[in-house]
Amino acid sequence: MQSIQPMGVVVLASCLVLGGLHASAQTAQTAPTTQASSATDWKTQHDKQLLEDFAWLARFRDMDAALPEPAADETRVVFMGDSITENWQHDGIPMVPTFPGHPWVEINRGISGQTTPQMLIRFRQDVIDLKPTVVVLMAGTNDIAGNTGVMTPGDTENNLASMADLARVHHIRMVLCSVPPTADFPWHKGLLPAQTIRSLNAWIAGYADDHGLVYVNFWKALATPDGGMQPSLSLDGVHPNHAGYAIMNPLVDAGIRAALAQPAP
Repeated sequence: MQSIQPMGVVVLASCLVLGGLHASAQTAQTAPTTQASSATDWKTQHDKQLLEDFAWLARFRDMDAALPEPAADETRVVFMGDSITENWQHDGIPMVPTFPGHPWVEINRGISGQTTPQMLIRFRQDVIDLKPTVVVLMAGTNDIAGNTGVMTPGDTENNLASMADLARVHHIRMVLCSVPPTADFPWHKGLLPAQTIRSLNAWIAGYADDHGLVYVNFWKALATPDGGMQPSLSLDGVHPNHAGYAIMNPLVDAGIRAALAQPAP
């Protein structure tokens, strides 16, 4: 495994993942407000979405279909994740592919509020079928928050491993990212997720090591000693702000470069 760490340590660190929204909470569509009626409306909309299109395949279906095949000299990188990935479109990872000063094309396929079972369902449409050279996967926050129901750590681990298996058999290099730190979820208070996140990140790092994948450790770059996110780097204790993404950008760049240096699986 190649591990990407923050500046100041010997090893490089951290990575990773309704377009145009800065979500204030990990929600499947629009973040609920503090008003009880709005929260009820959001919950109704969220549950309806899960029943009608659990993985929200419709979100990127047309965009994916319109995307041309990679050019012969194109290195395509897809970012898969939740709102932390989706919101990255405002800080360098666009949904419509561009050449943002890198020798590769970046495509953002984050959906706010999503859990790993939802990402696993749409992994073929939103990653494999786009024929990337690299996929950057950052997932697990909303599993711990219970956005699609109670999940065990093993459930999350199995889904992450399944996405890694799919990437491997389709010759896609994978960058596995840590779950960013948080001390509490604004939309599901009282879960005290800091230690659960630490444990999941230890598993992710170990899986990457065992399978020769690049691991990017965003957690180390963003966390406070108690496992929360540094207040100056976050909108709400969960989602990075511009300063947070400014720390994450060089880390994910280093992770992508490390993955590109590996032979295709």
